[in-house]
Amino acid sequence: MLTQNLLNQERKTPEGRKKLRWFITLSTMPLLGVVTAFGLVPQSDLGLNSTRIAIEQIALPKVAPSVNTIASFWRNERVQRGDTVVELLRRLNIEDVAASAYLRTASETASFRKLTVDREVQAETNTDGGLIALRYLSDDGAQVVIEKQDDGYTTRTLPAQLEKRLFVRTGEIKSSLYAATDAAGMPEAAANQLAEIFSGDIDFHHDLRKGDKFTVMYEMIYSNGTLVNTGRIQAAEFFNQGQTYRAIHFQDDYYTTEGKSVRKAFLRSPIAFSRVSSGFTKSRFHPVLNKWRAHKGVDFAAPIGTKVKATSDGVVSSFGKQGGYGNVIMINHQGRFTTVYGHLSGFAKGLRRGQRVAQGDVIGYVGMTGLTSGPHLHYEFKVDGQQRDPLRVALPDAKPIDDANKAAFQSAADSFVARLNLLRNTNLAKLD
Repeated sequence: MLTQNLLNQERKTPEGRKKLRWFITLSTMPLLGVVTAFGLVPQSDLGLNSTRIAIEQIALPKVAPSVNTIASFWRNERVQRGDTVVELLRRLNIEDVAASAYLRTASETASFRKLTVDREVQAETNTDGGLIALRYLSDDGAQVVIEKQDDGYTTRTLPAQLEKRLFVRTGEIKSSLYAATDAAGMPEAAANQLAEIFSGDIDFHHDLRKGDKFTVMYEMIYSNGTLVNTGRIQAAEFFNQGQTYRAIHFQDDYYTTEGKSVRKAFLRSPIAFSRVSSGFTKSRFHPVLNKWRAHKGVDFAAPIGTKVKATSDGVVSSFGKQGGYGNVIMINHQGRFTTVYGHLSGFAKGLRRGQRVAQGDVIGYVGMTGLTSGPHLHYEFKVDGQQRDPLRVALPDAKPIDDANKAAFQSAADSFVARLNLLRNTNLAKLD
């Protein structure tokens, strides 16, 4: 009450009102202090757990140095044409006299010295260029590992982990089969298989036409992710002059979709992709004798040393030098047929009279011996002793699928034909 009366009196004059403002300001300051005091009440008084900070030093265990912590470096290089061991090691940054000597001379590293062009080699080295380990794939797909051990090196071979991937390629003939397979991205080995498979039905020297098409499914073999080799064609079709030819691989041979053997008893040509320089005719002007005479065979122009293959299974009846034929081989087949291979530069190693040969076996090499003006193979095909045109004569078929395997073959054939129909005119890098 006293305070209220004093306030009422001070409001009546200007000086009193000024004093009143100062009084109110000073009187509120303790209240602010009270509020702040309540904010600083200890947690223990509020029933809360108190927080403590502890600092403690912990001794870390000492780690002994290890040889495995030594810095090392991996480097990959591919074998280049003309590479020597020394040159390849230089590109791999290997400066190790002992390793170089081991790789150049040791019998267990012979596969390293025979690596083919473009084969990849991986090397691990230390900071001084010393070889720690070296890895590569041998020609059979096995992984070879060479490692540093004490004062020398050891070599071990790990079994090949092979993987087969199925590829599909299609192509169209614009100039030649080789040009079309190259354009389609097919490896040369697969292109050769394609020509060989259909060689009994298609004369690739004369029968190809612009616009002919093909579809091929073939395997590529990988080891540890690295391409090792080209596998077999599993299925193929070829459109030639309006006619369709198909081949399905089954039990190491090729058959039509009806189960007939695609492989003829005879190949049309003993040489792959050679040019016919002179055909079968009753009258030809001989380039050496300079006169007209019959030419009862076919001449295939090819470089000296080109491999010559037996066109069918048979028995070597004779070989050696014989007049105008020069070096010649004669093979009997099935009693009625004889094939002749003339002007050879040489014969296959170990060839002998009476030897059995299989279709596709290399029996000799193209040359220019005898009466000839240039390197080529003179090839004759005889039926009951009479020469026939090798490129036109009707060739006997090989055996069809037997009854015991017909069901299994038909199942495989139906699957491949469905794929061919689906994938025609496409190029797939891999078909899972």
